[in-house]
Amino acid sequence: MTMFDGATGRVAELDQEFSDRVAGVLEGIEQRLQDAAVADTAFATQAAQHIINAGGKRFRPLLVVLGSMLGDRPADEEDVVRAALVVELTHVASLYHDDVMDEAELRRGAPSANSRWDNNVAILVGDLLFSRASSIVATLGLEYVSLQADTFARLVQGQLEETRGPQPGDDPLAHYLAVVADKTGSLIATSARFGGMVAGAPDEVLAALEAYGEEIGVVFQLSDDIIDIASDVAGKTPGTDLRAGVPTLPTLLARRSQDPADARLLGLLDGGITGDSSLTEALDLLRAHPALAEARAEVARRAEVARSHLAPLPDGPAKRALDALCDAVLTRSA
Repeated sequence: MTMFDGATGRVAELDQEFSDRVAGVLEGIEQRLQDAAVADTAFATQAAQHIINAGGKRFRPLLVVLGSMLGDRPADEEDVVRAALVVELTHVASLYHDDVMDEAELRRGAPSANSRWDNNVAILVGDLLFSRASSIVATLGLEYVSLQADTFARLVQGQLEETRGPQPGDDPLAHYLAVVADKTGSLIATSARFGGMVAGAPDEVLAALEAYGEEIGVVFQLSDDIIDIASDVAGKTPGTDLRAGVPTLPTLLARRSQDPADARLLGLLDGGITGDSSLTEALDLLRAHPALAEARAEVARRAEVARSHLAPLPDGPAKRALDALCDAVLTRSA
């Protein structure tokens, strides 16, 4: 059977009982997300639920749930739900702010909050959701609050570095990977660790979950980079980041080329994409470029690094599910 197709868009073959158990917890989390976004006015509630209603992979709640099945004791389901709400509300709140900074018009196929209303509304709603995450994490304990604060600091610093860009003497690819680790990997790492924490997992398991989460988070983002060039997998229009001039793993690898034959591609990457025809040309050149194969190889390498972090975890369906996610990430960018 398939597992978590609605929550993650990925398929993992697992036993029915385990699948039903996890799906049930995720369904409860989904409803509680709606409740957490209810505000004092109808308008604030509508704006706060806007991105939540657009759906999503719920990758972070999934990792909380799976991590909670790897501890020394059965996790209290209410603690699991609250931990999942903290990470997903933090993620959704960051999307409101990201869309303002990126001047995005769409989010998950729907008008972004900043385009539907304005930047001020989007920023304030993001702040409202951050406050809800803070209120919930406080009910879990000081250790959770501290980890959430450290994670939030990484999210903000990653956004700052992305906004500032690589400085003279910096390696643009290394800079980009550091940004991805802070903006994406950090919260996914915290999601996995939170899951283990609510189940009383030992330090060795918590460290393994955190390391796995950070790496699989980076892999997930880098696979998106490949999808932007290679296909319309997952309903994404190819070349969205390319048209916007957003750095991605394939384009940064292509920029390292010293081959004179790549002059046209480099010119397009340096601002030569001005319309649909030049975008199509750039996509064709990148799809035929060794950089795309190199990017796929790097994603595969990192997926194996993520898998290696699972070694200390106790055997069982939760560990197998985390292992299967490594393959699922590769499949989505193939």
